[in-house]
Amino acid sequence: MDVRLLEATDDPERVVCIGARNDYSSGFVGEQSFAETMATVEGDTIEEKKRTLIGHLLDHGHFGPFEHPQATFAVEGVSRSCMAQLTRHRHVSFDVQSMRYVAFDEVDPAEVREGAMVVTPPSATDPDWVGRNQRGGAADEEVVEKREQVFRESVVGSVESYQELLDTGMPPEDARFVLPIGTEVNMVFSMNVRMLMHVADMRAAADSQWEIRELTEEILDLAAEWCPLTFAHYDEHMKGRKNRLAP
Repeated sequence: MDVRLLEATDDPERVVCIGARNDYSSGFVGEQSFAETMATVEGDTIEEKKRTLIGHLLDHGHFGPFEHPQATFAVEGVSRSCMAQLTRHRHVSFDVQSMRYVAFDEVDPAEVREGAMVVTPPSATDPDWVGRNQRGGAADEEVVEKREQVFRESVVGSVESYQELLDTGMPPEDARFVLPIGTEVNMVFSMNVRMLMHVADMRAAADSQWEIRELTEEILDLAAEWCPLTFAHYDEHMKGRKNRLAP
């Protein structure tokens, strides 16, 4: 999995603060300097004022201003299963690599056996892995070796059948039906800061599935660089709470 920030609103927390101060300002924020807009907010510097205001907004559930800044991410190599979970968030905008128009006819099945094209769940290779819905405790090495053998043979067989169907002239949009749900896909998606916090509440939680949790944590790492005051406060005071933020 490779996650990258493609584009994002410049100085997003300045935008959040201007939006929030507009609600309580008698003047027009479009004609004021940022210093004038933030004049009544507690703090000795602009950075301190931004931190004060952003913390106040998050603590008091005033999430509307966080809908203004938006970020666009690209992710390579997540499973169709992970994609299905993420695309349930209807306020996120998506473009997904098409298996109707992109054929995987040149993929070497030997590379698939080594882990290419299909995401391998950790329970197939790691004897110490204990998943949320695992039957029993951790498996011994012999059991995991058997799991990996069955898994690899299954995905290689699926890819070989897919390529054989393509060779018969079957359209990729039909041949793809034999491919596993773990088949890798690339995505581009955009969301605002409020939605990103909602996705994190749902998908970085301890009870979420391992792959989408990993994806969400990577997104949060990028968001922390882009929107540092907001996500520092989120990480310290909001992440992991029971009362999840609504979209």
